[in-house]
Amino acid sequence: MNTIRIALTKGRLEEKSVALFEKAGYGCSELKDKGRRLILPLNGLPAEAVLAKAADVVTYVEYGACDVGVVGKDTIMEHGGSFYEVLDLGFGKCRFVFAAKAGNDVYKGFRRLKIATKYPAVARTFFGSKGMDIEIIKIEGSVELAPLLGLADGIVDIVETGSTLRENGLEVIEEIAPSSARLIVNLASMKLKKREVLDFLEKCSSGLPL
Repeated sequence: MNTIRIALTKGRLEEKSVALFEKAGYGCSELKDKGRRLILPLNGLPAEAVLAKAADVVTYVEYGACDVGVVGKDTIMEHGGSFYEVLDLGFGKCRFVFAAKAGNDVYKGFRRLKIATKYPAVARTFFGSKGMDIEIIKIEGSVELAPLLGLADGIVDIVETGSTLRENGLEVIEEIAPSSARLIVNLASMKLKKREVLDFLEKCSSGLPL
């Protein structure tokens, strides 16, 4: 069998990905005790896992450096790319929202809104669907600060419970889209390594809760 290379998103999706692989019958001892290594073997499968940042998972899969990837739908929506999105893994659930200071009617009037976000493409698509032209302010850290400091009218961000918004005096104005971990496959790999990829997908599907 051909060896397949699986790109895993480091951080919040990594631990649950490892748990899924174990349920699917793969040994993950190397992944659990990885140290500083970034490429690790999966026992029980001719495969190796590559640990990367979310946006890089998309890049590695699109360009064929990896055959398969686990990445959040939020990253796919922001970065796009040419690959197959084949499976919703059901974990890492969150949602894209448009939020602003509680009690503010941000849609009142005809002024151009200033939106702070780490996801400019998602923000432009969302407001573009409303026929609205907005000014994007790219923020790398805590976007909740932007409306509080008067830098922006609102934010577009991903949230899980919304507690951070509430604690900072913000409220959800509109929900944009749900997100969860997805399994993506390189276009060429689906043809050249079809047997191995489909076997991996089948085993991962069997490890998911009904």
